[in-house]
Amino acid sequence: MATMESLIGLVNRIQRACTVLGDHGGEGSSLWEALPSVAVVGGQSSGKSSVLESIVGRDFLPRGSGIVTRRPLVLQLHKLERAQAEYAEFLHAPRKKFTDFASVRREISDETDRITGKSKQISNVPIHLSIYSPHVVNLTLIDLPGMTKVAVEGQPDSIVEDIDNMVRSYVEKPNCIILAISPANQDIATSDAIKLAREVDPSGERTFGVLTKLDLMDKGTNALDVLEGRAYRLQHPWVGIVNRSQADINKNVDMIDARRKEQEYFATSPDYGHLAHKMGSEYLAKLLSQHLESVIRSRIPSIIALINKTISELEAELDRLGRPIGVDAGAQLYTILEMCRAFDRVFKEHLDGGRPGGDRIYGVFDNQLPAALKKLPFDKHLSLNNVRRVVTEADGYQPHLIAPEQGYRRLIDGSLGFFKGPAEASVDAVHFVLKELVRKSITETEELKRFPTLQADIAAAANEALERFRDDSRKTVLRLVEMESSYLTVEFFRKLPLEPEKGTNNPAPTTDRYADGHLRRIGSNVSAYVGMVCETLRLTIPKAIVYCQVREAKRSLLNYFYSQVGQREKKQLGAMLDEDPTLMDKRNGIAKRLELYKSARDEIDSVAWK
Repeated sequence: MATMESLIGLVNRIQRACTVLGDHGGEGSSLWEALPSVAVVGGQSSGKSSVLESIVGRDFLPRGSGIVTRRPLVLQLHKLERAQAEYAEFLHAPRKKFTDFASVRREISDETDRITGKSKQISNVPIHLSIYSPHVVNLTLIDLPGMTKVAVEGQPDSIVEDIDNMVRSYVEKPNCIILAISPANQDIATSDAIKLAREVDPSGERTFGVLTKLDLMDKGTNALDVLEGRAYRLQHPWVGIVNRSQADINKNVDMIDARRKEQEYFATSPDYGHLAHKMGSEYLAKLLSQHLESVIRSRIPSIIALINKTISELEAELDRLGRPIGVDAGAQLYTILEMCRAFDRVFKEHLDGGRPGGDRIYGVFDNQLPAALKKLPFDKHLSLNNVRRVVTEADGYQPHLIAPEQGYRRLIDGSLGFFKGPAEASVDAVHFVLKELVRKSITETEELKRFPTLQADIAAAANEALERFRDDSRKTVLRLVEMESSYLTVEFFRKLPLEPEKGTNNPAPTTDRYADGHLRRIGSNVSAYVGMVCETLRLTIPKAIVYCQVREAKRSLLNYFYSQVGQREKKQLGAMLDEDPTLMDKRNGIAKRLELYKSARDEIDSVAWK
């Protein structure tokens, strides 16, 4: 089995690492919350600070009247080998070692004032302090503000409730061991610490009772009823403490000497001599360590389960954010191409129906194009007056002999020219849809979110390609219209019946060439031919657009970009993979937490079952 020191020391290191990484919150869901620690609870002037200093063996806490502890102090004790010099470190000043413990006291005061100001306000933002010493046991203690019953001058009316809420936020957690400090010269029934412990830990299995100021009790009285569990029974034994007197504090009596004097007090006391081996700050520290080791060992399965669950969650989150990129040009190029392929997959899903948006292209062909064709001004162009004008102008000085062929051609050319507008509008509409799908695809490609520069490069390359496809498509649809104009379908006109004049049964070839009836037949014939061409273009324009724009977008949207990227230097590739700093920080934080959890799992496995 692992030694007590190695197991608790490991937990201490893990808790400190959690604190450095900010992994110490979340309603019991973090590793910090899963590991037990000791909360020091007591009323003002109950001797809390003296107990902590006795356990540490150093005079390092601020002193004074009223509320001195105005922020939680998370105190982690790390046992060193005897040959090593002791020192302290603060989380807010990680690169600074404090070897003078008077400086530690000043730093605690200054750091408290930094958050609360030089008022009597309190804050739930903890101060994290680690002490490394050969004179301590491995332990994590949390010093909380002393509970009070009334607000004093300079304190808000809510101070009593604020402190109570803060203390409860720690001691209500099932992994918290409660060190309830009560002064021996007061009735234990009125102890703030015992009252609170009874509420949050009615079974008493998490509570250790500490009785201070035994040497200040009235002559002829003692605290044996409490220490021997008759006045108030706990599952764990009560421990008596004799703190330094004010005279000793004023004389700067060394804490090691104070421990020796404390042992002498109990050993020579007629009241407590038989309990001397279970009294004093050194015994309290060892008792807490033993219990802490027992609690840790009993909770190893649940701790490991939490670690494994968190590792899975962190790895999934890392996969979502993207793993770190290699520094060589080959790895960077591979990453860029993978990002492009991921974008291309999403883009094709939009076009092929796996994602919404591609149906809008069909909407252009099925709704927008037919509607635009119906609105073309053929009625005006083929009106009686316009037909007369065009036919007359086409005849010139020599009127047509049989059929006004030049007039027909001019009327047909003029009509077919109207098709260019809807054809080009359809090209532009599909282009707009494709550009929007590019934008959506970039947004929806999870792998790209970490690379804003690459997003912009892909968007620019894709839109540039879409512009080329649009130009080709526009030329193609205009050619379709021009082809219809350049060669008319003669068979259509040959099949037209010759209509007789009204009121006669025989054709009248000698009728007035410019009579209304004759001109109407010309307009009607041209309209029928244009209708046939309209139906043809309604079917062929979408084919041309799909071939030139949609098909090419699916096949070669980023082909030119690929060729360009392949020629770039490492520095240029690195610039393309310039990540969003916020995302980088988030991924680095997750990676560090993942490393912490994996290391914690391995270390707990290796230490716990030795």
